[in-house]
Amino acid sequence: MELDELRQMNAGDLRVKEREAREEVFRLKLKLRTNQLDNSATLTKARRELARILTVIRQKTAADAKGSDARAN
Repeated sequence: MELDELRQMNAGDLRVKEREAREEVFRLKLKLRTNQLDNSATLTKARRELARILTVIRQKTAADAKGSDARAN
């Protein structure tokens, strides 16, 4: 998924995507350990996708916190 698409999602949708990405990484790790994974690059791609999702979530929470600080003053 593209970074722009992730940035357009709301926090709830991002949390769902995060959960799905974590499950995918888990499944791929399990397949790797049991020698059922044909292409190990898929695990790397899944981990990077999870990192992208977590980065966007952190950016959104930081922006929300910064916005609420400005409103409090």
